Amino acid sequence: MYEIKVTSKGQVTIPKKLREDMGLKPGDYIEIKEEKAGYLINKKVDKEKIEKYVGILNKDKSSDDIVKELRGHDSSGW
Repeated sequence: MYEIKVTSKGQVTIPKKLREDMGLKPGDYIEIKEEKAGYLINKKVDKEKIEKYVGILNKDKSSDDIVKELRGHDSSGW
């Protein structure tokens, strides 16, 4: 658990270990979602980074074939 102090300007400093664990870098955004039990803090996902993978799966290939191709293996086997 982390204890973080809020400044008079409403700012907080996220501890280095937590930033590293969450993969936060300067310029990243976090989202705070209200839940029944409290608040949930997440790193906001950059949709542009994900969109480049949309449609990568080909219906004519199995997931194993795609993984082999991505890893640089030819279709003859490992």
